[in-house]
Amino acid sequence: MTHGDLSVPGAPDRIRLSGIRVQATHGVYAEEKITPQTFVIDVVCSVKPRPALDDLATTVDYAVLAGRVADVARAGSVDLIETLAERICAACLEQDRIAEVEVTVHKPEAPLPVPVADVAVTITRRNPT
Repeated sequence: MTHGDLSVPGAPDRIRLSGIRVQATHGVYAEEKITPQTFVIDVVCSVKPRPALDDLATTVDYAVLAGRVADVARAGSVDLIETLAERICAACLEQDRIAEVEVTVHKPEAPLPVPVADVAVTITRRNPT
C-alpha cells in the first residue's frame, strides 16, 4: 500500500541537537576568562529540500555538526554569549544544506547575585543564499 508524499509543502526539514555540553572560558569577568565553565548549546537547523534518498550526502551529518559547534564554543574567549551564539550560527551556515539555524547558548553557572537555574540567549540566522 502506497501512502504517497506525506511531506508538508513549504515546511523545511529540521535537525535538532540538544544539550551539547562544553567547558569554555567565556564571560566579562577576569575569572571567567581563566576558569572554564559549562556551556550547554542547542542547535536547530532548517535544511534545504533533499531528494528522497537514504544517503547521508543528501542531508547534514549531525555528528560533524555537533563537533563543529563544540569546536567553535571552545575556541578563544568572548565576553558575551550573544557573540558565541553568532559564531556558532556562522559556522553552521557554512554548510550549504542549512538554510536557517537557531542557536541557544545556556550558561547555567553564570555568576549572578541571586540564584538562577539558567541564563540563555537564543538567536536565529538565515543563509543569505
